[in-house]
Amino acid sequence: MLDVSTLRPVGRTLLRDEVYARLRTAIVTGELAVGQDLRDADLAAELGLSRAPVRQALTRLAAEGLVDSKPQSYTRVAPVRPGQVRDALHLVRALHEWAARAAFDRMGDGELSRMQEANLRFTEAVGSGDVDGAIAADDEFHDIPVVVAGNQAVHETLDRYTPLLRRLERMRFSGLPAQRSVRRHAELIAAYRTADLPAVERITSAIWTELEDLLED
Repeated sequence: MLDVSTLRPVGRTLLRDEVYARLRTAIVTGELAVGQDLRDADLAAELGLSRAPVRQALTRLAAEGLVDSKPQSYTRVAPVRPGQVRDALHLVRALHEWAARAAFDRMGDGELSRMQEANLRFTEAVGSGDVDGAIAADDEFHDIPVVVAGNQAVHETLDRYTPLLRRLERMRFSGLPAQRSVRRHAELIAAYRTADLPAVERITSAIWTELEDLLED
C-alpha cells in the first residue's frame, strides 16, 4: 500500500497546479522516494481530490523527468539520472548567467539586502544541517536577480528544471560544498555592490559550474 501520509490534503479550489506543486516538492525532498509507486487513486484520496487533477499533475511531472510512467503498467518516482541532470544544469547555468547580466543595472540596495539576508539564512541552515532550510534560502537568493531581470520565460524555465538539480543537492549535501556556496554568495553580492560586471558574470558561472562536481562524485 502506498504510504503518502506525509501529504496534507489540498483545498479543492487549488486543484491541478497545487497538486503538481505538492507532489513535486514531495519528490524533490524525498518524501516520495525513488521508485515509489504513484497510484492516482491513493494520491487523490490523501489529497482530498478527484483523480483528474492528480493525473494531470503526474503527466506534467513525467514530462519534467521527475516521474516515470508506462501506460497500463506503472507510474513511479523517477531516479536521479546524471545525464538528465547535467543537461538541466547547463541550461540553468546559462539562464542564470543571462539573468545576472540583465539584472546588473537594476540591482538596488533593497535587492542586495534581500540577497544578504537570504545568504545569512543559508549560512545558518548549513551550520545546523538543515537541508530543507538551506535549499529554500539558496532558491530565494538566486531568484532575486532572475526576478529583477524581468523575463517570465526565463523564470518559468528555471522553475521547471531547477528541481532536477535540487534532488541531486539533497542527495549529496555536505558541509564542504555548502560552505563554498556561502562564500560564492558573498562574493556575488560584493561584485554587485562594486558594480563589477565581469566579476558578477564569473562568479555566477562558477556557482553553477561547481554544482557539476556533485555529479562527478
